[in-house]
Amino acid sequence: MGNPAYKIRLQMPDVMNKKIAMPYFLVLLFFSFLPLHGQTEKDTLSFRIVSYNVENLFDCRHDTLKNDYEFLPDGIRHWNYSKYKKKLDAIARVITAVGGWTPPALVALCEVENDCVLRDLTQRSALREAGYRYVMTNSPDQRGIDVALLYQRDMFKLLACQSIPIPNASGKKKFRPTRDILHVSGLLLNKDTLDIFVTHLPSRSGGAKESEPYRLLAARRLRGAADSIYLHRHHPQILIMGDFNDYPDNKSIREVIAAQAPPLDKNLLQPQSLYHLLTRKATERKHSGSYKYQGEWGLLDHIIVSGTLLQASAGLYADEDKAGILYLPFLLTEDKKYGGKQPFRTFYGMKYQAGYSDHLPVWAEFRLIY
Repeated sequence: MGNPAYKIRLQMPDVMNKKIAMPYFLVLLFFSFLPLHGQTEKDTLSFRIVSYNVENLFDCRHDTLKNDYEFLPDGIRHWNYSKYKKKLDAIARVITAVGGWTPPALVALCEVENDCVLRDLTQRSALREAGYRYVMTNSPDQRGIDVALLYQRDMFKLLACQSIPIPNASGKKKFRPTRDILHVSGLLLNKDTLDIFVTHLPSRSGGAKESEPYRLLAARRLRGAADSIYLHRHHPQILIMGDFNDYPDNKSIREVIAAQAPPLDKNLLQPQSLYHLLTRKATERKHSGSYKYQGEWGLLDHIIVSGTLLQASAGLYADEDKAGILYLPFLLTEDKKYGGKQPFRTFYGMKYQAGYSDHLPVWAEFRLIY
């Protein structure tokens, strides 16, 4: 980038003598370094984000007080260093593929065990050249899985991060401790603040209806945290990513979080509402989703943004046309039972397949002006 606001190419007439040419040259040189009044240089670049449930990224060591026994060398899955290293390389390949030539600025990860696996992923896999830093939760989840955020330091300056626990508001003794919500605040290149929430809502274990109250509880906690950003930020910009274990039309997303498809008429856009970048694609297209259950594709992984990020004049701008699910051939395998394709997962039941994950990554590309 050139520093002057504009450039002047000097072409001296041959008829000028040196006494005239030198003052003429100095005057033009002086004005060439003066910025135009009120003009500032701006650049535009792509700011890509990814959310990916990586399906049980466990190391081979036992974490005290965590039920990680099945992912030990002598456990039921016979998890060892060779399989673990292959898993790291597989995740690195996916993240690299999403970004293309440029690593994604932000990567939300679900089902990561601890700080060790993130350190190995960012420093001892193919991602080491990308220079990622990370933050993560330390939740009371019984299996020991957490959520994390990888970020590019030159694109996102970390300001603060916190874990938001999900308390047992119901008072039920059977309450299952679940993953905390990760809240990260950072500074963008245009000096705006971006607030990110990474979440992994309680699973559907025991049945979707029976387990729904746990997801509703976590969704209310998430919505409350987002509302506090609207109250305290002068220019709130909110990005919510993760595995919700619910579909866009389920109550947790449709009613509690109140995330809807962006309006087709931009005049109806509400800056302080939340909008889902993928719901329209997931509902309008057949065989579309990030997860396949009993032969049916569905969207469990979501990207939700505040209305402020959908304004065309915004410094950071999102468009649902530039968001999607990553259907790369190497991430899919034949679905022998139900037909078609399904995610190429690490384990199919207890059978080791050496695949990637039971989820597909979801992504969005923002335009950043700075």
